[in-house]
Amino acid sequence: MWWAPHQGFGWWMIFGGVWMIIFWGVIIGLVVWAVRAMTDRKDRPSENGSPLEIAERRYARGEISKEELNDIKATLGR
Repeated sequence: MWWAPHQGFGWWMIFGGVWMIIFWGVIIGLVVWAVRAMTDRKDRPSENGSPLEIAERRYARGEISKEELNDIKATLGR
């Protein structure tokens, strides 16, 4: 049977494409959310503590030099 130009796909084809984009966007968003939730860095030591303890941890990790640590200790000692 022959289809008339106004029958068949028309606007429904556009709506189907939009729904497909929304569907896959939601699926990808859920996957990203799940991966980020599972790999949250809860096992990392927190940065809570006194400023001196934070500075000492930063020195132990090599983020600051001995001179910077001594400067921080002198500043906090005031």
